[in-house]
Amino acid sequence: MKEILKILEQDAKVSPEKIATMVGLSVEEVKEKISELEKKKAIIKYRTVVDWEKAGEEVVYAFIEVKVTPERDHGFDAVASRIYRFPEVHSLYLMAGDYDLSVVIEGKSMKEIAYFVAEKLAPLEQVQSTATHFVLKRYKVDGVILEGKEEDRRLPITP
Repeated sequence: MKEILKILEQDAKVSPEKIATMVGLSVEEVKEKISELEKKKAIIKYRTVVDWEKAGEEVVYAFIEVKVTPERDHGFDAVASRIYRFPEVHSLYLMAGDYDLSVVIEGKSMKEIAYFVAEKLAPLEQVQSTATHFVLKRYKVDGVILEGKEEDRRLPITP
């Protein structure tokens, strides 16, 4: 199953027929395994990586360091749950180090992100402080290089 997951992680559009050939199983076995993985939530969602700039859309990303006060009996989970429910939140991580949560925000402008931080995130009771870092350029997203040609790592075949 690990082989199937690795294949789908690289390209969610690979057909069960092609996967079957790659892993040496029947098409039906591959379909069953994929179905099992979906039911177990090992496969959570199928995604497309989009370079919005090339698609003509302006999208701004920011990484926000957040220091919070954990709640008794719930730790960081309760405040994390409140934060990840905001539609602007692209990703949320519990961190070790100088801050507790790393929040990735997606918006249409820096002003929109600043509004989110000032009006929605910072006023939360458990939030002690925030530090916002705007993304200036994305080079690689989810393992996909956005700029330039991807390096061919195959060894040359010599006769």
